[in-house]
Amino acid sequence: MGTLAEKLLAPQLRPQVVADCAKLVDEEVASKSGLSGLAIKGAYAVVKAVKGGIIPEVLDGLLPSFAEKLEPTYQGWLAGSGTLPDYFNARAPEVAEALLAITDDRAQQSKNATMRKAYEKLRPTGKKNVEQAVPRLAQLLAKHAPR
Repeated sequence: MGTLAEKLLAPQLRPQVVADCAKLVDEEVASKSGLSGLAIKGAYAVVKAVKGGIIPEVLDGLLPSFAEKLEPTYQGWLAGSGTLPDYFNARAPEVAEALLAITDDRAQQSKNATMRKAYEKLRPTGKKNVEQAVPRLAQLLAKHAPR
């Protein structure tokens, strides 16, 4: 079976996983609407303007931690039945908390004040937004880390 990290971080697969994660983030940001959507899109544009290619670079750096934090949920799915998307979607709040624990820690350690401020602005709505991204994340995981 293997761990989620073994699957996602395999040298031949990792670049595609990172590219798919970057696409997921772009799609999630683009899907936001209203005033909060404007704030998210604005902050995302600022982050991307700070350094071209930063999104895939950051995602590549976060991927091992994401895989580690998602491992218990992934193993729960492997031990049961049903689809990975159904399993993860039913646990969206815990998946969101696991991922946000990593980004919260990274944001606090960031030396880039602009990026830290952008993150802090968006963090209050972070859990809701990450929960909304779980279906896309689950599809990505089903593609790259099937049973």
